[in-house]
Amino acid sequence: MSRLSYHIPNFTYGSGSTSPFPTVVAQAKEAEASGFDRITVMDHFYQLPMLGRPEEPMFEAYTVLGALAAHTSKVRLATMVTGNTYRNPTLLAKAVTALDHASNGRATLGIGAGWFELEHQSLGYEFGTFTDRFQKLEEALQVIVPMLRNEKVSFTGRHYSVTDAVNSPAPVSRIPILIGGGGEKKTLRFVAKYADESNLVGLTQASDVVRKLSILDEHCVNEGRNRAEISVSLNVSCVIAPTTAEAEADVKTMASVKGWNDQIVDGMRGRLVFGDPDTVGTALADLVGAGLDGLSLSLPVNGHIPGRVALLAETASRTFG
Repeated sequence: MSRLSYHIPNFTYGSGSTSPFPTVVAQAKEAEASGFDRITVMDHFYQLPMLGRPEEPMFEAYTVLGALAAHTSKVRLATMVTGNTYRNPTLLAKAVTALDHASNGRATLGIGAGWFELEHQSLGYEFGTFTDRFQKLEEALQVIVPMLRNEKVSFTGRHYSVTDAVNSPAPVSRIPILIGGGGEKKTLRFVAKYADESNLVGLTQASDVVRKLSILDEHCVNEGRNRAEISVSLNVSCVIAPTTAEAEADVKTMASVKGWNDQIVDGMRGRLVFGDPDTVGTALADLVGAGLDGLSLSLPVNGHIPGRVALLAETASRTFG
């Protein structure tokens, strides 16, 4: 399992560089050096509405992860999380296996049903209904999981069909399966049935974490799964700086780069764990105390500023004692 993941969701830095990739590498190296044990990127092609405009920079996830494998040596690498709708499941199995070889056994498969409708419509990916996407996800898992376990797979479903699918070479390691999202009827049931890890999103209160964990417990009982086999983390977006004033200044600088108005800035503050190390640490400790095994942390506003990633790692590490 991963206790502390560093997630990179933003590639707009205002540095004037011809490419944001060197800044991504710098964050990854700082994250590894400061104690994060996994680095993740979004599997999107457009920037998300809460972070910026569709035309802002967004790298294809598996290409970036393969490149980061060459710039790191210890951290695990994953998407947070792969949109199942963007790739045939056999292609995804091959991609994450290639990442596992490129990283010498450090790949994790993060996967979810997909949700960003504009991205699908604009780029020509079938979106379908909510039911369609979750049917596709479960069918895909029935193909991908055995392929990653070096099994030959034949499967016929409503959305996917494969015949004697072989994944060669096999992964270097046993690639963990992480399912992202907190849907109580479908997503957490899929976690209980197929996954090694669950990554929850959108929770800000410890009581919400407790409720989700209780529901996962119920699904594990129904699936005959040992709950202790599954680790659970939570996505938390942060703005941390040595002082609250510096955190405020970081937000104002990014707002200028992205053209955010006061309303957007206020909305960002409402969604972020914000402030100095004591303030951020207290908030993270409350969430971890609800029963989480790990945290997936991002710095969408100021992760590109040298030292901020290390400060976040130091602060978050203390929440686990």
